[in-house]
Amino acid sequence: MVIGENAKPDDLEVNPMKAKQLSNVRSSGKDDAIRLTPPKVMTLEQAIAYIDDDEMVEVTPQSIRLRKVYLDPNERKRMSRKKADA
Repeated sequence: MVIGENAKPDDLEVNPMKAKQLSNVRSSGKDDAIRLTPPKVMTLEQAIAYIDDDEMVEVTPQSIRLRKVYLDPNERKRMSRKKADA
């Protein structure tokens, strides 16, 4: 699933489910709650105009989602190489 924008042209692989690693060392900075910006609500037309060639729009009665065609990053790289060779 597409979870954000990257300022660079390439994709950034992230795992949104991975928790922050905790240690016994105290840091001088505060570890306050992270404030996230709310998701951007898009219409179907906006979502179609926003996606790249390797992404698709998934439409259900309740939501419109942006996601990659190939979810596995290794498979995505393999398919991009195949597309470049063809």
